[in-house]
Amino acid sequence: MIKVAVIGSGFAGLTSAIELANLGYEVTIFEKNNQSGGRARKFESEGFVFDMGPSWYWMPDVFEKFFQRHNKKIEDYYQLVKLDPGFSVVYGKNDYVNVPASFDKLIAIFDKIEPGSGNKLKKFIKKAENKYRIGMDSLVYKPSHSIFEFVNLKVLKGLLHLDVFTNFRSYVKKYFQHSRLTKLMEFPILFLGATPQNTPALYSLMNYSGLYQGTYYPMGGFHEIILALTKLAQEKGVQIKYSSNVDKIDVVKSKVSELIVNGKKLTFDGVVAAADYHHVDQILLEKKYRNYSADYWDNREMAPSSLLFYVGLDKKLENIQHHNLFFDEDFDTHAKEIYDEPQWPKKPLFYLSCPSLTDPSVAPKGKENLMFLIPLAPGLTDSNEMREKYFKIILDRLKDLTGNDIKNNIVFKKSYCVNDFKNDYNAFKGNAYGLANTLRQTAVLKPMMRNKKVKNLYYTGQLTVPGPGVPPSIISGQIAAQEIHKYLKKAS
Repeated sequence: MIKVAVIGSGFAGLTSAIELANLGYEVTIFEKNNQSGGRARKFESEGFVFDMGPSWYWMPDVFEKFFQRHNKKIEDYYQLVKLDPGFSVVYGKNDYVNVPASFDKLIAIFDKIEPGSGNKLKKFIKKAENKYRIGMDSLVYKPSHSIFEFVNLKVLKGLLHLDVFTNFRSYVKKYFQHSRLTKLMEFPILFLGATPQNTPALYSLMNYSGLYQGTYYPMGGFHEIILALTKLAQEKGVQIKYSSNVDKIDVVKSKVSELIVNGKKLTFDGVVAAADYHHVDQILLEKKYRNYSADYWDNREMAPSSLLFYVGLDKKLENIQHHNLFFDEDFDTHAKEIYDEPQWPKKPLFYLSCPSLTDPSVAPKGKENLMFLIPLAPGLTDSNEMREKYFKIILDRLKDLTGNDIKNNIVFKKSYCVNDFKNDYNAFKGNAYGLANTLRQTAVLKPMMRNKKVKNLYYTGQLTVPGPGVPPSIISGQIAAQEIHKYLKKAS
């Protein structure tokens, strides 16, 4: 049987392994940490269960489609609930918008804030849905080896409607003027990895998912999806080796000959690298086999890193939803401090997740499970002093804006920042979200999925096609599996 190794067990690694096992390969995943998930790992302490990374469940059709490919249903593995409200945007004290699950109710909210904007929202979302359908049907499942993949009549017609060459800020301004509405529409961009002025309006498709499809939550926590994929992988015969660090990729005659794992040499017919692309390219491979130079990587525009705090409280909170975006400070200033002039933000926006409002299993009775996140420029100097400084800032803001004073109710606290992303995931510059979704880093302009010099080595994950985030990583794993399958089939 032909043997394929997958480096890393995040979403892209697991989905590529499942696809390859389904195609009849003997698949082994090597994971440097002691559990599956990559950035979507979890940890437990004092009765609290914390998701370490992703917490937003958008684009539900991508998850459904993947399980259906393998004759499974999501409900075979985890219970999904739709949140109502999906999320809350806090603009100031007693000034917030709770985004309802009902689109009709959201239209009414828009009209109340800016008369006439309800109909504009309908038109905006209709166009966003069109972008989403074209993207899902014609674009994101392509490997982007060449521009010619997109040269057919259907795709070209579609591209005319994607607003690829219009920036997100100006596109939103065509529809909405009130700052509360523009901030609401632009918020996904902060996490996609560029300013609204430098992000193609194509990404309004995210608004369709977040505002129309809605926001979901897997009971037990986001890590339940990882457990589901891990179980499916094992059902397909995939072996997962934990605490297994890949030290080096040896190449002979333009093919991977061996992986050095924990100092031991292992032979495979093909390799899918689902670890950090920069780490594989620059560290695991000899210079002559690298796809890119060090200068190339230094010139990439990275999506943000993050400062995270995992907090357990001995009381319940008020005036808080499951997902909360604190946009009481200037959006553009914080974005500039991430992308244009990298520095620790003076007045950061932040996000608060409180899954225990929805799911009693993630916190002891009468207690609350919190995760705070501040998006940061990658590559910042990380220190405990800076972490504590910002923890105080967000606690003060939480008190002022919601009335929740939690300083004396914290029974558990753990921070996570740039250094941890580097140590745990070999993340380039400590990034949390991969590459920025700018026009010059879209599709064929992203780092290539295949190694140009090593025939049986392919890359997957959020630093390659189609981009950052959980659903794109799931798709990326599928594409990489199909691409290496084409090579191995031809070579056998």
